[in-house]
Amino acid sequence: MSGKRLWIAVLCVVALSAVLSAQDEKNDLGASIGRVFLGTQGLTQCTAPCFDPNIRYGKGLTIEGSYARRLLVVPIFSVAAEVPVLFNPDEDVHSGGTSPTPKDYKAFFVAPSVRVNLFPTTAVSLWGSLGGGFGYITQNKLTLYGQANTGKSTTSGVLQYGLGLDVKLTKTLVLRAEGRDFWAGEPDFPLAPTGKTRQHNYFLGAGVVWRF
Repeated sequence: MSGKRLWIAVLCVVALSAVLSAQDEKNDLGASIGRVFLGTQGLTQCTAPCFDPNIRYGKGLTIEGSYARRLLVVPIFSVAAEVPVLFNPDEDVHSGGTSPTPKDYKAFFVAPSVRVNLFPTTAVSLWGSLGGGFGYITQNKLTLYGQANTGKSTTSGVLQYGLGLDVKLTKTLVLRAEGRDFWAGEPDFPLAPTGKTRQHNYFLGAGVVWRF
């Protein structure tokens, strides 16, 4: 083999190795568990007796999963397309007097997003995420006081933004702490109106990520 052909073969091997290396660990699959926090909201009308003219929420135990595909990786930062999915299976609700809310509801959010990591190749990496999608809320058929709930299931657009910290344990296993807000439409509470159309769903959680 001539020297020129040898160099061409070497360059081809190097290029192929670079392509294959670039394919390593381009994906990650994450799972977190935590709580959703919602602020107290005042009622626009509260018929007497009204001992508590506010809607108060519990802190629903919530599961979040995500899939991400890294599109660009350099030593200082990386850019990934991700799809976080949040499921809150039991959000308790309470309001006073004769303006009852449902006993509880379920919330499901999906928000395709862009995530940027700082120093993605180091052991510790900070990241931020921003995107949008949709949310779906279904309510208990009964109110807190055992009456029939006239509220309906709702679907709305969702704005998602969040911050997180990834700590690498091994080449493929990462610990993650995160906080996200899913700004979505309010549940339909016809018996307990607040005059608002949207609410913040703050999620704080921790979990693991598998990179492959």
